[in-house]
Amino acid sequence: MSHHLDTPLAAQGGQLFLNDLFVFNGDRATVFVMDVNSSVTKADIKRGFHAEARYEIKIHINGAKAEDLTYRFAFGEPDGDARQTFQLYELTGADARDDAAMGTPVAQGRTGEVTAGGNVRIWAGRITDPFFIDLDELAIINGAVKNGSRVDRSAWRADQAKNTFAGTTVESIVLEVSHDEPLLREGTEIGVWCRTMLATDAGGWRQINRAGHPMMWPIFWPHDTDFSDPANFRHPGSDLAEGGEEIANAVAGVVKANGTASDPQAYGWSVARQLYPDLLSYKVGTAANFGFAVRNGRGLADNVPEVMFSLVLNTGTTSGLTSEVTKAARAATFPYVVPA
Repeated sequence: MSHHLDTPLAAQGGQLFLNDLFVFNGDRATVFVMDVNSSVTKADIKRGFHAEARYEIKIHINGAKAEDLTYRFAFGEPDGDARQTFQLYELTGADARDDAAMGTPVAQGRTGEVTAGGNVRIWAGRITDPFFIDLDELAIINGAVKNGSRVDRSAWRADQAKNTFAGTTVESIVLEVSHDEPLLREGTEIGVWCRTMLATDAGGWRQINRAGHPMMWPIFWPHDTDFSDPANFRHPGSDLAEGGEEIANAVAGVVKANGTASDPQAYGWSVARQLYPDLLSYKVGTAANFGFAVRNGRGLADNVPEVMFSLVLNTGTTSGLTSEVTKAARAATFPYVVPA
């Protein structure tokens, strides 16, 4: 589950911990952006991507419970210029769900450079983080969700909100897949999640971190600093059965305390069913918008804290910020992010 928070484990291994997932329309293509390794930890973290890891983008097609398409990135060790080579593999059908499958090589390149191959275009490297939030407000909402209590924002003022992530950076993988890709034609409904995997001593692979909807970990598990919650390791297909009650109860508790739902338990379950399975839904070829009325993919400028806070609390909740605070972190053309 995605996070940016200052946690001991993130500080030790930020290369493996996901910060954000974005899915939006590009140049006759679908753009997937996967961010890791936030500098917000203020730790002496190792830059770049982990050379013994896999970085995967998993795509469910037309409501499928399991992924039909996986894009897998593997990176080499940094060279003298701190650049890394990478390989991209495409896995389809049963192979998309098989950690032992090798996949088909699609492209290879080097961080900091644009790479093209087949139906894809790729850029990977360090960028200015486009995410924005005031962590002081998040702390207030965290407490209310955890304790099932009223949200007391008397000590926080929206007109004085500050972007805690101003000046921070992340490692980003930008994958643009043409609409010519048979599985990603315009109009296709997809569900997207991403994950990091690390090689084990036994020769297999272990899932380290996964992400779908934004803000899941900061809202529901902010104090799980070792990322031991089962939500982090399971497949999204098991989310509702194994974790739906946890989300439903947390939401029910906070909306009951704040008087924002006539039937708190029913509302809690409605939120659990919207967030689980934890996939970012998107219709290929359409404008992305992670908003109040519609959640369709996620663009770099979307104000996801406002949307997620409002969903969980069942009342309109401002973040005090707009996308203007990260305008310099977005570009209109590929790779759409701004190298740091």
